[in-house]
Amino acid sequence: MTEGLRLEPVTPDNFDTAIGIEVAPAQRRLVAPVVKSLAEAYLHPEHAWPRLILDGDRPVGFLMAFLDIDWAGDGTRRDVRSGLWRLNIAEAEQRRGYGRFAVRAVAEEIRRRGGSLLHVTWEPGEDGPEGFYLGLGFRKTGEVSGGQTVGVLELGGAGDAGARNETGVQNELDHRGPSASLRA
Repeated sequence: MTEGLRLEPVTPDNFDTAIGIEVAPAQRRLVAPVVKSLAEAYLHPEHAWPRLILDGDRPVGFLMAFLDIDWAGDGTRRDVRSGLWRLNIAEAEQRRGYGRFAVRAVAEEIRRRGGSLLHVTWEPGEDGPEGFYLGLGFRKTGEVSGGQTVGVLELGGAGDAGARNETGVQNELDHRGPSASLRA
């Protein structure tokens, strides 16, 4: 991983690159392909934040955040949430810190918009990403959404020394955010 990490919006110029991002074959049951994410972003432009992850000029992954959704879906907006909707790191690029960068970037965007919690869902099971998310400081909420485990990460505010998990230990995604540029 280099210091040239950045996010780029998906555009007509990089669309083919974005949909070419593929996770390892064993992970394909755990995360939707990028093309499905982009179709959902088209259907929900007010909530979706799709981004290509680049290391220098090299595409290494894709993320899509959800921003300010009515989690209950009942129109009351009693429970408005933001978080990580999709994370696809290319098979050859995994275990190099790109997933951690992606989560930090989403955390930074949520903080920028005034949020203090980052939600995520994941497929349960030994081969799923639970260890990755828990290792970053997410905690299980006890909820299940669409058969997936729901997790939440408390984000430290601008004045905090970093968010702390339920044991008081500072999480891995403190307020410093990613050390790379984020293009809107």
